[in-house]
Amino acid sequence: MRNEVVAVIGVIVIVGVSALAPRLKIAAPIILVLIGVGISLIPGVQPVVVPSALILTVVLPPLLYASAINLPLSDFRKNIVSITGLSVALVFVSAFGTGLLLFWLFPELSLASAIALGAVISPTDAVSAASIAKRLGLPHRLTAVIEGESLVNDASALVLLRSAVAATAGVVSVWQVGGEFLYSVVVAALVGAAVGAVTVWVRSKLPDPVLTTAVSFAVPFLAYVPAEAIGASGVLAVVAAGLLTGHFGAKYFTAPSRISERLTWRTLQFLLENAVFLIMGLQLKGLVEHVVDKHLSVPQAVLFGLLATALLIVLRFAFVMPPAVLMSWRYRRRMARAGISAAQVAADPEAPAGAAGGVVLSWSGMRGVVTLAAAQSLPEDTPYRPQLILIAFTVAIVTLVLQGSTLPFVIRWSGIRRADPAGERAEFAALLDELQEAGAGLLENPELALSDGSTPDDGVVERVRRDAMLRSQSAWELAQTAGEASVAMPNQQYRELRLEVLRVERETLLDARERETFSSHVLTQAHEMLDLEESRLAQNEGLSG
Repeated sequence: MRNEVVAVIGVIVIVGVSALAPRLKIAAPIILVLIGVGISLIPGVQPVVVPSALILTVVLPPLLYASAINLPLSDFRKNIVSITGLSVALVFVSAFGTGLLLFWLFPELSLASAIALGAVISPTDAVSAASIAKRLGLPHRLTAVIEGESLVNDASALVLLRSAVAATAGVVSVWQVGGEFLYSVVVAALVGAAVGAVTVWVRSKLPDPVLTTAVSFAVPFLAYVPAEAIGASGVLAVVAAGLLTGHFGAKYFTAPSRISERLTWRTLQFLLENAVFLIMGLQLKGLVEHVVDKHLSVPQAVLFGLLATALLIVLRFAFVMPPAVLMSWRYRRRMARAGISAAQVAADPEAPAGAAGGVVLSWSGMRGVVTLAAAQSLPEDTPYRPQLILIAFTVAIVTLVLQGSTLPFVIRWSGIRRADPAGERAEFAALLDELQEAGAGLLENPELALSDGSTPDDGVVERVRRDAMLRSQSAWELAQTAGEASVAMPNQQYRELRLEVLRVERETLLDARERETFSSHVLTQAHEMLDLEESRLAQNEGLSG
């Protein structure tokens, strides 16, 4: 079958599964992996081999960048201690722990090679966990930790993998590994920050949203390639560039540029994320066929992979639970001393999640395609290399399917406090009040003038003030009436009626296009105008869901 046909079929499968997954209440990556495994086992289907370099250097940078630009820098900064602990300390603990297990299981495997595979299976993939967390309404702080961990731990694991592989060819001291890690992190952060700052400045000078979005495609590679060339972590450089771009883009990019970038990268991220999970499953047959060593069969390699999976889960629980419980206990004790009641502490969205959050975070350690790609980058002369790759595949598949499919149950069983939609709507309305007050202050300025120096008409000023008040009032109506079976409030009625008017206007516009009584350019302008207003109204309507 031709490659372009395979690509088209892949896109159809990805879209179909993603549309069906919410109804089945199963994360799409799990279904895609299982479909890929099923297809690979069909007799006559050729093994799928994807070069690890393609995943690590072509697919991974844009994926990380897409996630980084959508993670608020403030969330990352507030949770930096938790994210650093999980993405650095836990990666090292997991790598050395599973490395010692593999060193004991494989008599001909050196300790350095065993730790290299330990580094391979240490980083988590938060795609499935984050989608489940958002669907079930986990606290935003916990979701931010899960996403932040997956952004940074790939860098830690790949740096440790590089050091371990170097150690297989010679003697590498602990100080060398530590120095290389520190150099890799610091230099990568500087490179990523520089690339992010420069590209934000350049893109802010471009008037066309298409040009701005086009430049954004180069940003992850502009950060990744130079960092890797000087021995730093390209992955971490991409994350740094993405975080800064997302933060400063809100200030320096135009609204059309932000909308264009958001939709484009969301689509690209959707396709890449789901494609790599489908490819991950398709590679099973090829991995199994390479295991030909009679001293270690496929069932034995899978068994070793299950042992490594169990150890990873135990290590993650042992690492996460004590600090989670301790932080919650210290926070409650500090609040009690300040005279704050237990009910107020329980309602505080910034309070540590405690044991319940620790359980959910511990069970969110699914592995993904980076694990498999990194395993395939092991040197060709590594003993048991096919078996080691199959072990990495087993870890990724088992954690993804087992933990991913049971995470919703674990979340419900833990009793963790969920995000409060009503509270968020009230907070949103309060923010709009603050924005409306600032705008009203401008309109009340006696020296207010237009760009040409003229004084605006009083009727126009009042119309602008009324529009801002309408937006704020609508948000408060949503906050006060969402979920209640009552008659729609005035602003809700306005939105529904305006959407119906837009529907009639669009039908008239389409009829005018069929009559060919207006130029295509004018028709396009009218389409874009209706699209923007309908999008705004639909977004406001979505706040009530």
